[in-house]
Amino acid sequence: MSSEFVISIAEKAVYTTLMVCGPLLILALVIGLIVSIFQATTQIQEQTLAFVPKIVAVMVGLIFFGPWMLSTLISYAAQILGNLNRFVG
Repeated sequence: MSSEFVISIAEKAVYTTLMVCGPLLILALVIGLIVSIFQATTQIQEQTLAFVPKIVAVMVGLIFFGPWMLSTLISYAAQILGNLNRFVG
């Protein structure tokens, strides 16, 4: 197995990870920004106010993006397992 092949596999793994985690991270970032702007304008400094909306938004995001995330991960795993003989031998 050449070094280019290993780097290619690692690149696909990182790309798949970013594609799967990206929507939920962006959603949590946007909700966190909105909540922090709300806290700054109303001067409410409650610590739990920052976490609860993000948790709810990520759960809703999991419901919405879950099937796509699962199909992406399954296709990547099928690709890796389908080419396992190339990786080992």
